Amino acid sequence: MRLAGRNVLITGAGSGIGRAGALAFAREGARVAVNDLDPGRAEETTRLVWAAGGAAEPVPGDVAERAGARAVVDGAVAALGALDVLYNNAGIAPLGRDGFTAFMAEDDWDWILRVNLTSVFLCSKYAIPHLAHRPGAAIVNMASSQAILPVGMTDAYAASKAGVAGLTRAMAPGCALQGIRVNALAPGYVDTALTAVIMGDEAMRAAFAREHASGLQTPEEIAAVAVFLASDDAVSLTGAVLTCDRGWTAFKRPGALAP
Repeated sequence: MRLAGRNVLITGAGSGIGRAGALAFAREGARVAVNDLDPGRAEETTRLVWAAGGAAEPVPGDVAERAGARAVVDGAVAALGALDVLYNNAGIAPLGRDGFTAFMAEDDWDWILRVNLTSVFLCSKYAIPHLAHRPGAAIVNMASSQAILPVGMTDAYAASKAGVAGLTRAMAPGCALQGIRVNALAPGYVDTALTAVIMGDEAMRAAFAREHASGLQTPEEIAAVAVFLASDDAVSLTGAVLTCDRGWTAFKRPGALAP
């Protein structure tokens, strides 16, 4: 068990990638604080972790707000007794509220940036004092392949995820002084309820799948990358943004052969 004895806070763990992450971290021996905006979903993930033989505690709250983020971090420390890993997974890809900059409502821009980027800053800010100088301390941030190669018409989402990538790199020297590694992962399109809404019907889903070397990604494979980045196996990595997108960015580059 690569994370035996470690205490992990996962934001946005009530479903999808975050729920898969909670289960994966627990399988590796970690005790997990399960955050979600929806208390019911946080509790359901917690039940699933216990049913699978792991240990978890629900810590619901809005990590995109200052008071909420502080309360979630403090609640995780209180529930687990300490904090060794922060996995900033919470995020949104809002259908109908993102698009081309000229036509986007300012409130939608603020909301998307607050959930996807500001939450990472806030949770990291409040978690770092708890993580400092603990053996194996790590922060894992959720970026996106669109941070590397944006497709257009999702301007706020792409900007927010590019911000996560930039913040990850920028935080690395300061975190290193505190004995904390900080990295990000950048997946492609992951097969979740959230992306199902974006992809629409089966024909569109198949088109998205063809843009990856081996089809759409699963939440479980993203969880495996997050576990790796949080573990001592990744001790040589800090300030890295790890592309894990089944070749999506490679296929999107000019001159790339179609899969």
